[in-house]
Amino acid sequence: MSLQLPKPIENFVRAGNAGDVESISDCFVPNATVRDEGRYYEGLPAIKAWQARARKKYNYTVTPLEISTTDGTATLKARLTGDFPGSPTTANFHFALVDDRIGSLQIRS
Repeated sequence: MSLQLPKPIENFVRAGNAGDVESISDCFVPNATVRDEGRYYEGLPAIKAWQARARKKYNYTVTPLEISTTDGTATLKARLTGDFPGSPTTANFHFALVDDRIGSLQIRS
């Protein structure tokens, strides 16, 4: 990756692009939350299931474009390329970081 990403975000992108659902869940705190496509997921089992479904359905990759960070939060602007209408598209990933892991993630197009 050419951008200098916070370690948990770098790990999330790398594991996601490799389709490694187990490693993706390791990037999150146990009670983490995710909001994506109008749905809400809480806890590692729900996050793992969300990632497994999304990977299978869309077969996508994330290419980081820009990152901005402030006091425990980060917004990653990234290009999503995959098997979905409108691909590629740009999305914003809003992270709250807790103890070198992801506490919450919100994805918006």
